[in-house]
Amino acid sequence: MQKLQCGRFVLDLNRPLLMGIVNVTPDSFSDGGHYHQVDAALAHAEKLLADGADILDVGGESTRPGAAFVPAKEEISRVIPVIKALQSFHVPLSIDTRKSAVMRAALDAGVDLVNDISALEDKGALELVAKSNAAICLMHMQGDPHNMQAMPAYLDVVAEVSAYLAARRDVALAAGISHHRLLLDPGFGFGKTLEHNIALFKALPAMRVQLATPFLLGVSRKSMLGQITGRAVADRMPASVAAALLAAQAGAAVIRVHDVVETVDALKIWHALQ
Repeated sequence: MQKLQCGRFVLDLNRPLLMGIVNVTPDSFSDGGHYHQVDAALAHAEKLLADGADILDVGGESTRPGAAFVPAKEEISRVIPVIKALQSFHVPLSIDTRKSAVMRAALDAGVDLVNDISALEDKGALELVAKSNAAICLMHMQGDPHNMQAMPAYLDVVAEVSAYLAARRDVALAAGISHHRLLLDPGFGFGKTLEHNIALFKALPAMRVQLATPFLLGVSRKSMLGQITGRAVADRMPASVAAALLAAQAGAAVIRVHDVVETVDALKIWHALQ
């Protein structure tokens, strides 16, 4: 049975775990910054857990296409009060950041997982996480959030994303990060067109076998779903649940979602009827 060493916790991966999203940004693409005040963020986190979330992912910098860079000091001021307050919930906590300074502050505050869209490429990030007991999610991204959707281009998106994830996994292993602490994320929407995203999604089962490392997948409310359905962000819950179910069928270990209770119900039906 596969397990994930995740800071204070050892998580069974015998079923897909749901990562609930707690954005503490004033400009999140999906919730409009509704949860950037600490009390509101805590109330939202409590609801996510009541709905069935297994992990809480706290983020203080929007990484939507075209998003502006947030200085580390500002990002720390947003996330650390929330992380400290969430310690009393006794659940696995994740920090969604690409900056080593924010990772350090979050690890000191007690987070169990580092969810990094830049796969520990920031200076000092690899060594910092290696010294901790936290899990790490290494994600693929072409470009940066401010320019990643300008002109995404690949000769073979599946081969190139797979090669990058394998290389970053191997760098992490060489730095002393145990395989039992690693998750990989192909980065849907991060420097990919709709066609790239679809090709990656269809290749997930083969990629997961090839890379032999658990996958964390996030497609909740993303633009690829809007492009397929024609729906605005606020109307993408059904599409997000469908995509989460397909991610589970493709073997995802962790699924990052906004709509937890709806996804929980869909997975219950899948488990019962498959």
